[in-house]
Amino acid sequence: MTDSAALAERSQAAPNPEGDSLVTVLRDKWDEHAEEWIAWVRSPEQPDSYTRFHRDRFLGLVPGPGRLTLDIGCGEGRVGRDLQAAGHTVLGVDWSRVMCEAAASHPKASIPVIIGDAANLPIADASVDCVVAFMALQDIDDMRGAVTEIARVLQDGEKLALAIVHPMYSGGKFDTARGSEKNFVIKRSYFKPELLVSHGSQGNLTVTFYREHRPLQAYFSALLDAGFTIEQLREVTDEDEGTPWHQVPMFLDILATRKPRKEEGSPKLARRGKMPAVA
Repeated sequence: MTDSAALAERSQAAPNPEGDSLVTVLRDKWDEHAEEWIAWVRSPEQPDSYTRFHRDRFLGLVPGPGRLTLDIGCGEGRVGRDLQAAGHTVLGVDWSRVMCEAAASHPKASIPVIIGDAANLPIADASVDCVVAFMALQDIDDMRGAVTEIARVLQDGEKLALAIVHPMYSGGKFDTARGSEKNFVIKRSYFKPELLVSHGSQGNLTVTFYREHRPLQAYFSALLDAGFTIEQLREVTDEDEGTPWHQVPMFLDILATRKPRKEEGSPKLARRGKMPAVA
């Protein structure tokens, strides 16, 4: 059962650095393509990257079960289900109602979820003792706002485990135009954020991926500014040395700790209302 204290009205809201004009391209596009993503992930024939590259490595980074683990950008719930099976009490958060409904109604292992904005979480201050953000931050328009909110709801001394597409990998690609996939090239500025759209197909399934390339320093500065210390960093790639992907880091796993809050905090800001719960 969801910890009701965590869903209490928040006492402090993080400011939106860009005000009400913040662009929500990523959020809107993932919601628009939610059905195809759910079908893609849940297809038994689909060798998704989660099982191939991530599951064991990432779950090994997550601390043991506590009172409440918050799953940011939970999608259709695959990470939350694995954490729940490992003994965690999980609460998923996602902006997409379609994603949330899929996570809450999984036929074998549903998870409690709420519809919410990662940059304006409907969660009380310092009310959760673990946060996971698996392959979510590069898909969130206001990444800094989301990290700030994670720091707000996380208790002092507790952990955030996150995974993202490695900025080096999103910043370039293999040079297939020359008939070789052995050369990885970056043809534009690595430091300039850029919206990326890619497509996948497998049998009769297709999926569209939307993310924003950001340099590594963007993530690190967001974490440090929000009050985190970085404890572990793992660069994940294909372990098969015969593949070109083995040459470069494809994904980045980070474990960060919420530093103790200062006794004299910032002034309280205007409260915002709750988001609707799905389950």
